[in-house]
Formats: sequence, structure tokens, C-alpha cells
Amino acid sequence: MNVTAESSLLSPLKPSARVRILSTAHLLFYREGIRATGIDRIIAEAGVTKVTFYRHFPSKNDLILAFLDYRHLLWMTWFQNALQKYGNNVQSIAPALQEWFADPAFRGCAFINTLGEMGDSLPFVAQKTWHHKSELGKVIANLLPENSDRENVARAIVIAMDGAIIRAAWGEPREALQGFNFLIQGIFPYRPE
Repeated sequence: MNVTAESSLLSPLKPSARVRILSTAHLLFYREGIRATGIDRIIAEAGVTKVTFYRHFPSKNDLILAFLDYRHLLWMTWFQNALQKYGNNVQSIAPALQEWFADPAFRGCAFINTLGEMGDSLPFVAQKTWHHKSELGKVIANLLPENSDRENVARAIVIAMDGAIIRAAWGEPREALQGFNFLIQGIFPYRPE
């Protein structure tokens, strides 16, 4: 997912201070980590004053919460568009992941990263992660044939995706995709029509 793609969700006019703060935090939190990114740096790079920043986000925790909501919106929009581009079926997940893994800005799953970095100290991070993965499961379930195992299979695919994302973040995207494809093909063998 190209982080510059997020501009398509913004107004063509100069973005509001809140959007600039959120966009800057999104970029820095994802690229460098939450603890490594200070509020003063976000303020400077967003081009806002401290007063403006704190009017929109009274604490860093408020910003982290907004970042996760923003990331969810951006990523889910990108993912659904990528699925459409690659055929909007279960086999379209792997090429979508491949596209994301090839992006130079790829740093793994922002939710898994944030949970690993902040989970113990901020319980809402686990809730936001659960929500994101649950929504992802619903998108994937819609790609599957209707049957009684549909939700269970979708959850399993989300878990397989998480494993592939983590493996790709380690620097092994090819192996991650091979493993993911192996699992998907085992569940849904390709059958030419």
C-alpha cells in the first residue's frame, strides 16, 4: 500500500490541520514507530502550532487512537480496491499482498506493530486490532462460497495473512507469499473453467 495513495482520500484543497496532523502521524508512526516519534516532530512536520495540535489531540494516546482508525480506513480501502484489481476472489489476496510487500514503504501490519509496541500500556490498541482483523475477515468471507464454515475459513485466512505479513516484514516476502499461496491453494485448488 503506497502511503501516498492516502491523498486520494483527502480533499484536493489544502487539508485541514487535523488531517495534516493525522497524515503526518500516520507516516511517521508506521515508518519509525510510535515511541520513536515525538509530538514535537509531528507538530513541526505537519506545520501546525502546539495549541492547534492539542486542540485536536489532547494527548498522544488520542493521536494513537485516531491513527489506528485512519490506518484502518486507508488500508481497507486500498485492500478492497486491490482485490477488485486482481479478480475479487480468494486467489486475488496473494497478488494484493505481493503488491503491498513490494512497496518500499511496507513495514508490516500497523496494527500488529502497534500492538507489539504499545499493547500492554494501551488496552484500546488490542480492541482496535481486533476490530481491524474482524472487518478484514468480513471482507474475505464475502469472497468465499456460502456455507456453514465461511466465517471460520475467513478467520483462518486472516491468520495466514498475518503470518505472511510478519514474514514479509522480516525481509522474506517471496517465502511469505509462497507459504500463503500454498495454504490458499490447499483450501481452494485452482480449477480452470
